[in-house]
This record gives sequence, C-alpha cells and structure tokens, in this order.
Amino acid sequence: MPAASQSAKDFFRPLAVGAPTPLTEIPFRPSRAIHFFDPSNAKMAAKIPAMVGTVDVLLGNLEDAVKADNKVAAREGLVEIAQATEFEPTQLWTRINSLDSPWALDDLTTLVPAIGDKLDVIMVPKVQGAEDIHYVDRLLAQLEAKAGLTRPILIHAILETARGVANIEEICGASPRMQGLSLGPADLAADRRMKTTRVGGGHPGYLVRQDPTDGTPEAIAAERTTYQQDLWHYTIARMVDACAMHGIYPYYGPFGDIADTVACEDQFRNAFLLGCVGTWSLHPKQIAIANKVFSPSVEDITHARRVVAAMGDGTGAVMLDGKMEDDASLKQCLVMVELAEQLAAIDPELKRQYDAIESSETEES
Repeated sequence: MPAASQSAKDFFRPLAVGAPTPLTEIPFRPSRAIHFFDPSNAKMAAKIPAMVGTVDVLLGNLEDAVKADNKVAAREGLVEIAQATEFEPTQLWTRINSLDSPWALDDLTTLVPAIGDKLDVIMVPKVQGAEDIHYVDRLLAQLEAKAGLTRPILIHAILETARGVANIEEICGASPRMQGLSLGPADLAADRRMKTTRVGGGHPGYLVRQDPTDGTPEAIAAERTTYQQDLWHYTIARMVDACAMHGIYPYYGPFGDIADTVACEDQFRNAFLLGCVGTWSLHPKQIAIANKVFSPSVEDITHARRVVAAMGDGTGAVMLDGKMEDDASLKQCLVMVELAEQLAAIDPELKRQYDAIESSETEES
C-alpha cells in the first residue's frame, strides 16, 4: 500500500537500479513449521542438511538466543551452511538482529551478497512501524542490485511491541516484499506490562468463572467451574485480519514449554483455526506437532470435498447430513481443499492420506 505522498504506480517499482522487480502477489508456500537453529552451534548446524525435506522452513537465527559473543560466528555459520546445502523443497529463512542493534546492518550486508540467491525470507524482529520496513526494503534492493539477484528477498515482521500491534495495518502494507507476520508473545508481554513470565500459551490466572447458583455467601464461596482463557486471542485475530487484508500470511510464534506437548498442540490449533498458516518450532518435537495441526485432517477434507461436489456451480444451497451448505460454506471448503493440495505436493504421507479419501469416494460412487 503506497504512502500518501507516493503514486500507486510506483509501489511495485524496484527501489534501486538493477534490483529485481517486486512481486505483485506473495505466493503461498507451505510453512507449517518454521524451525529455528543457531548457526554458531556446531552440533545443531551439522544436523541441518538431514532436516531438508522434513520441515517446511529452516531458519538460521541470528538474534535472541544467540549470545553477543557468538553473533559474528552465527552469521558466518549461516553463510557456510547455506553455501554447502541445497534446500529445496525446504525454504531457508533467517532472523536478523533488531534494527537498533550493532549487528543488523552487517547481517544484511553479509548475507545478501553471500547467500541471497538461497534466502527466501528475512525475518525482522521488534518492528515498530512502516519506517522499519521501508529501511530494510530500500537496503535489500540496493544489495540485491549489487549482487545481481534476480528475485526479491521477502520480509517477515515480528509483532513484539505494543506500538507494532497498533501500527499493524501500515506494517503489512509497507512494502511489496512483505510476506507475513509472526506473534512474538514474550517481548510483547513485557512491552505491554502483561503479568506473565510464560513464552506463549495460556495462563491459569486468566479465566472466567461459572456464576454462583444464587446470591448467598455460601453459594458465592462454593466451588465453581472455571475456564482458562487465551491471552493471545485478540492479538492473533487482529494479526490474521491485517494479513488477509494485505494478501500476506500470519503465523503463531514460539511456545516455550518444550515438555508440554499437549498444551503446545492446543495453542497451535487455536492459531490454525483462527487463520494462521504456521508457527515456530524451537525443538524438533514441535515440528511434528506443527505439521499435524497446520494440515487439514482427513475428516475435514472428506467433508470439504463432499460440499464442493454437491454445490456444483456454487449457487443455491444443499442439505448434507442435516446441515445447510451454501456459497459461504463452499468458500470455506475450497480454502481447505486448496491447502490440502498444496501440502500434498510437498508431503508424501499427507498425499497418501488425501489420495486414500479420493479413492474411497471413487469406489463409493
């Protein structure tokens, strides 16, 4: 979305002579799990080639979780890994250091010339407003032109501040490079002065309580059922709407309790149902959870395909299993069917499961 002083015709023009032409549409690429790794950790780095094809996105992390003394080593390690590895069909992303840090400029000026042809997305932390995206956008164009790159590197912003959330629409529309947004719950909680020390997920104190049976002191003091609420529902929903408006993609961020795989799956599913396309993975066990949650179930695809088949040209309404299905239902189902097709193209096991549905439907007909 061009700024008020910018012509709409200029929005999709390169910001540097010789830079690749910006995309007019951000293509959807399955990215159920964005798996973070520390390129300065030799043991972790050695596992990366074997992980290609097992996870949708591998992200070389240069920011948080990398000590100051290891920043240069992490940057150099990512260059070595990228140059030595063929990543298809897995995407290669990186998270650079925050723009106010001593390392962010060197991150960009090192990585783009060295591995820009392999980098799909650069994740920018602690984005406050459109000005942060404009800075990275122009710099990337200059570096791409100098390196002779033929496709633009995309930008992904992390929502980690209250100001960033307040400016979410302008961030999403700041550049044709914008690929998506991720929720950064820990930094955002601190910036908002939220009273939680958890990295993502719910909190037992954030709840609603069943009404008392009457107004007597005994009834009020009696044991009543409580229901834990989701601290992040508002922010995720706002992020999903802003991304949908601008044709980019929303992601849940980190779930810090690695051991609690049950709650992790619940949080990932909440985000999936609200419209997120993927999440972060901080440990290999979270990859399997993300792949499961952010892939439509066999049951959902079976139903969606039945609705699509029954609706014909999409007009009118039909009854299936006692439920009315109409054009709105069809649109919902087409979202699921299209996602299933895209995931099946990169995930052999999902393809087998989804193909089994089709075979079963063919036999029944």
